[in-house]
Amino acid sequence: MTRSVWPLAAILSGLLFLAMLASLGAGVRTVSPAEIWQAVTAYDPSDPLHVTVIDIRLPRLWAGLVAGAALGLAGSIMQALTRNPLADPGLLGVGSGAAFAVVFGSLLLGASDSGFLSMLAFPGAAIASAAVFALGGGLRGDVGPVRLTLAGAALHALLLSLVSAVVLVRSDALDVFRFWVAGSLSEAGQRPLLPMTIVAAFGAGLALAMAPLLETLSLGTGLSRARHTPLAGAGWGASGRDPSDGRGCCDSRADRLSRPDGAAARPPPVRPPARA
Repeated sequence: MTRSVWPLAAILSGLLFLAMLASLGAGVRTVSPAEIWQAVTAYDPSDPLHVTVIDIRLPRLWAGLVAGAALGLAGSIMQALTRNPLADPGLLGVGSGAAFAVVFGSLLLGASDSGFLSMLAFPGAAIASAAVFALGGGLRGDVGPVRLTLAGAALHALLLSLVSAVVLVRSDALDVFRFWVAGSLSEAGQRPLLPMTIVAAFGAGLALAMAPLLETLSLGTGLSRARHTPLAGAGWGASGRDPSDGRGCCDSRADRLSRPDGAAARPPPVRPPARA
């Protein structure tokens, strides 16, 4: 981080801390910061105020922070990989794939445990991501930002239509569908917050490890290939074409007019027309 980023990070951290205090203190009964500190340091189960802060508002705050950070991190990685500012888990069908797996898993297996349903969301999201990559031309080595976006939007609409059909047939799936599509923090205390935090932290670690590669990919396909970035070949295929601009990454006028040894290519000699 450069020096110019540290003041911005300090300001954002301060705003986040104030928002956390407001989340813990705002509600039917307003709780002061001193009372919040007392509830955290000297928790009394017989005090309704302490129960409200620790058992209701704190899990809700925890779940909101982890879920928001995970969604923001996933969107940033997708935007860097696809070089598309519109890429996000919802647009590329990842969220709908998770919802599809959870709804069908709860109906077929009859599972109501939130931890088990959360585990079903991971393979659903992974399969949806692989399907978007395949539909976007990944198997042919000709994937591009526009194709990925269109494939993700199409798969998102398909999966949501299938889930809606199940909801129309089985009304008991409506609650599961509404929770996993819209989300809710009202029952955060009953959710597996610790495993969710561990998974989000693991993903954040992978994102930090991939940060240099993602920064190189943001410079463009040509510079990424020039710096031998491993993900550059996977992003645009072995042909070296960037489908977002319609030409090859090295397809320039200088390249077309130059020879492999660097000498300029001379035009063919013009012959005079033959006399009759």
